[in-house]
Amino acid sequence: MRKVFHIVRKEFLQIFRNRMMLPIIFIMPLAQLLILAYAVTYEIKEINLYLCDVDNTVASRKFTGHFRHSPFYSIKGISRSIDAGMLNLSKGKVHQVIVILPGFEKSLQSGHSVEIQVVNNAINSSAAALMNAYTLSVIQQFNEGKIEPLMQGQAKAGRVNLEYSYWFNPGLDYKTFMVPGILVLLVTIIGMFLSGMNVVREKEIGTIEQINVTPLRKTQFIAGKLIPFWIIGLSELAFGLVLARFLFHIPILGNITLIFLVATLFLLVVTGLGLLISTLVNTQQQSMFISWFILVIFILLSGLFTPIESMPGWAKVLTFFNPIVHFIEIMRLIMLKGAGLRHILRPLMVLMLFAVIVLTLAIRKYRKTT
Repeated sequence: MRKVFHIVRKEFLQIFRNRMMLPIIFIMPLAQLLILAYAVTYEIKEINLYLCDVDNTVASRKFTGHFRHSPFYSIKGISRSIDAGMLNLSKGKVHQVIVILPGFEKSLQSGHSVEIQVVNNAINSSAAALMNAYTLSVIQQFNEGKIEPLMQGQAKAGRVNLEYSYWFNPGLDYKTFMVPGILVLLVTIIGMFLSGMNVVREKEIGTIEQINVTPLRKTQFIAGKLIPFWIIGLSELAFGLVLARFLFHIPILGNITLIFLVATLFLLVVTGLGLLISTLVNTQQQSMFISWFILVIFILLSGLFTPIESMPGWAKVLTFFNPIVHFIEIMRLIMLKGAGLRHILRPLMVLMLFAVIVLTLAIRKYRKTT
């Protein structure tokens, strides 16, 4: 242990003397959490809408009024010209065009159904689906307002009263869903990048040969290299949890100690992967490129930005081998649902298996030559 302690001490001295590592440790995680938590969202809070009211009657104006009074819509133009609406849509000035055809009011007064045209900019298919859902909701509100007067003076039929509640995210705040996952990315980047660059830096400056001639065992050397980044990663996670709780008001319903125990295991996986990469390359630039290549795949297959359920079958299989997937699942279960150890055993055992495999490979791949 004494030898490992001296290696750890040396690593901390090197880390805090390295001007390139300090911004990665202190600035990048803070910027990542603050920017991504607010910017990464699938919510649509403002739809640029163009209304083509060809009918131009009292009923059509009452219909368009539902959109003007909705907080989700920003009316960019109202005219009787369909071509003007389509031109604005093609130029990207509006996200949606609603066309009210002639005979709108007359059909409503005669009790017939009415057709309107809703044209969405569907380059972003997810956004188009959400916009369409909002529009259908507004149309439903208009329909309910038309039906109520017809019911006056008649015997009222029974109604279904709906009571609903939102579990685990009562305010439907998207940050509640995103922040636990962003904290996982924060820990991953810190652990993988820093550990991956560390051994390579020893090779570049020539100190690796001096370490190799010492009586240090490979396990002691790897442990000495891994522990500093393990400590830094846990410190960054603690800082992120404080911000999540007091800045973003994310609930932490579960045991914080359990979060750090799982994070310890996860850091063994990502720092071990970084050390494994560092044994395969000769420069810090190569290490960063390979780490970034692996990290991009991990992030895209993590389920943080795209639901795993929507991925093709082969991609779902690959997500099992992605440690980020399992840690994100655990973080959300503990923070938002208050899950205990028995609820996270499956992803926890997978992380444990990954840690054993990655660290074994890193130790075996490192060759201590004199």
